[in-house]
Amino acid sequence: MFRPLSVFIGARYTRAKRRNHFVSFISLTSMIGLALGVVVMIVVLSVMNGFDYEMRTRVLGMVPHATVEAYEPISDWHAMADKVLKHRQVVAVAPFSQMQGLLTNDGKVQKVLINAVDPAEEAKVSIIDKFFLQGSLADLKQGEFALLIGDKAATKLGVKVGDKVTFVAPDVTVTPAGLFPRLKRFTVAGIFHVGAGEIDGYMALANIHDVGRLHRWKPNQVQGLRLKFDDLFQAPRVAWEIAGQLGDRNYVARDWTRSQGNLYQAIRMEKSMIGLLLLLIIAVAAFNIISTLVMVVTDKKGDIAILRTLGSTPGQIMRIFMVQGTVIGVVGTLIGAVLGIIAALNISSWIAGIEKLLGFKFLNADVYFIDYLPSQLMAQDVLQVCGAALLLSFLATLYPAWRAARTQPAEALRYE
Repeated sequence: MFRPLSVFIGARYTRAKRRNHFVSFISLTSMIGLALGVVVMIVVLSVMNGFDYEMRTRVLGMVPHATVEAYEPISDWHAMADKVLKHRQVVAVAPFSQMQGLLTNDGKVQKVLINAVDPAEEAKVSIIDKFFLQGSLADLKQGEFALLIGDKAATKLGVKVGDKVTFVAPDVTVTPAGLFPRLKRFTVAGIFHVGAGEIDGYMALANIHDVGRLHRWKPNQVQGLRLKFDDLFQAPRVAWEIAGQLGDRNYVARDWTRSQGNLYQAIRMEKSMIGLLLLLIIAVAAFNIISTLVMVVTDKKGDIAILRTLGSTPGQIMRIFMVQGTVIGVVGTLIGAVLGIIAALNISSWIAGIEKLLGFKFLNADVYFIDYLPSQLMAQDVLQVCGAALLLSFLATLYPAWRAARTQPAEALRYE
């Protein structure tokens, strides 16, 4: 098969078996360095994509995209919901109320934020139904004062489904005998596990009518509406736009960026910064290609001189070493891409296996917003990493190839 002279000699130099194995060894180390850089970058970017995805789908699927509340309890929330649903960005609406306090059982105490929901409407705006270990939203029957809690809270309180817990409200009841804290017995009707420490430990769900009675509101009064948007990133603008369109009453809009926005922005910024830092690993591997080719040029001065005396042009000599460096870059990048894809697709199960083997959790839900290592491989990231590696490896060939093209035959052969 016909091959250009530059391609033939450049590929042959990559193997370099004629005189010694030194050149082939340093070519191999350059390939390995580039491949490792590509693997690490693909895996880390996939993990950051996983955190981003889990944040958007899991955590932001549990917390409201936005809420619209009034300074007083809302009585006609159905009419208000009909107005809100007319906005093209709103996908679903559900009523809610909240109450903070403490849960106690057998001397154990756990702080809690009770989200009072309508069991028939909550599934439209939340993904909580996917995470129940026991029970369901249907167990929140009006008048039974049932409570759904996270598994971390259940473990801390030492309760299971069917057990009673006491809710201590943050205000007091005035009686002739003095001031007494407001207490209410709830029955644990279900336990969920989202994988986010804040949700599993400090959030509970109750029937909206039962919590309304604790607030001493009139029947069917609620604190506000929870909104789900088609594009959650439009929540800050759309929420206030809706609040301003609801009429004469003073409504307040709150969105997820106030409670979870800093964490989400941190994840996005960390992905960009870590990607930039990991690109330096590939840059170091590219510098290895430069040192490899400089050594090859020094080792092959005699061959270069002979080729020049046989009629090879400086351009052909330059292309020989550019081909050699490009072969190193292409092979190293392809190996790194394949291994990186395999690692990114399996890193979650590998880490879970290591955690099980060692009996140690690398991600603690008390510190991180999830308790496992997610990974989401994106073709765009793989193409960008491979493109950057190929570009840097090609640029790394230019200087050594230029030095080879400047080799003078008489000078190179003086001591041969």
